[in-house]
Amino acid sequence: MSKLGILGFGHFGRALGEVLSDNEQEFVAFDPGVNIPEGHSVASLPAFAQQSTIIVVAVPVPAIESALIELRPFLTQAHTVMDVGSVKSLPLEAMKRVLGDEIPYVGTHPLFGPTSLALGERPLNVVLCPNPQFPETTEVVRKFWEGLDCRVIDQDAASHDKDMAMTHALTFFVAKGMLDAGAGEGVELAPPSFSAISRTIETVRSDAGHLFAAIHRDNPFAGQARQKLIDTLIEVDKTIEDYQPQVRTRVSEDAINIPASDGTPPELLETRELIDQLDHDLVELLGRRANLSKRAKKAKANVGRGVRDDKREIQLMQDRRAWGQRVGLDDEAIGEIFDSILRSSRRIQGGS
Repeated sequence: MSKLGILGFGHFGRALGEVLSDNEQEFVAFDPGVNIPEGHSVASLPAFAQQSTIIVVAVPVPAIESALIELRPFLTQAHTVMDVGSVKSLPLEAMKRVLGDEIPYVGTHPLFGPTSLALGERPLNVVLCPNPQFPETTEVVRKFWEGLDCRVIDQDAASHDKDMAMTHALTFFVAKGMLDAGAGEGVELAPPSFSAISRTIETVRSDAGHLFAAIHRDNPFAGQARQKLIDTLIEVDKTIEDYQPQVRTRVSEDAINIPASDGTPPELLETRELIDQLDHDLVELLGRRANLSKRAKKAKANVGRGVRDDKREIQLMQDRRAWGQRVGLDDEAIGEIFDSILRSSRRIQGGS
């Protein structure tokens, strides 16, 4: 037994396989009826278990228990089992029932998916639920994720699910509501506030729209989070309906406005917030570009190409200057910015 095994090769299983391949780590995968890349597929569960030491259960949360029951006869104490579900309470309960005290197991939740990987987003965060019953296994799993350049955050299952209910689940809930309400459809111009929400909606749709039901039905705290948001929105709606602008009192003004964090003028506060958000986005994009440069380095090495490609760089600078001109940016400034970016990219790829 020398390889990592991925049980289930759907959205996340395939994405994890790409991460492993990028890090030159071997793995096998088992998922009947799914096309698995040559050299990684195994024909049966016994063969899968025989060739795996660490097993990642990457099936939908409702299917975890049945998948473990099928796999259980082929497992030994030498195996390490982890799930990668977006909720943690239910998978851990299932692993405890099926694997018991004999087979070491740990719960994890990688906070990334196919789209975030394709965009080169970093860092890759992973929640780890330490299992006090198997402390050595917990450390094995921690080192596994850290070996893939992931940042590991320890959290117990209940705390994780509560946090995900108030973040992950509510984000999907709001996105679903806005999509079904037709928000933004046919609108050519929208304010920056909507643009930010629109990006969130598109991320939900592209990266994990298929998880909507699971995130809400399998998280024991999601219903409470939805109800709290709904109750709050009803109160906000009532406040708007009851507001009387001709009756200007401090209470009525505070109730109808979104309060600022300090005494900064609203226009300046909004401008600073927008600048901060744009700078944050720029840094995130630069990080993703750096990771794509690493991917380019591997691709060039595979075909024997050097780091520098003068023709490509000339065309790149021409295109960026043209893009800058179209939005009224200074040509010299654009040249300086991308000259710096290209130098950074060459350093990443081992050139000068």
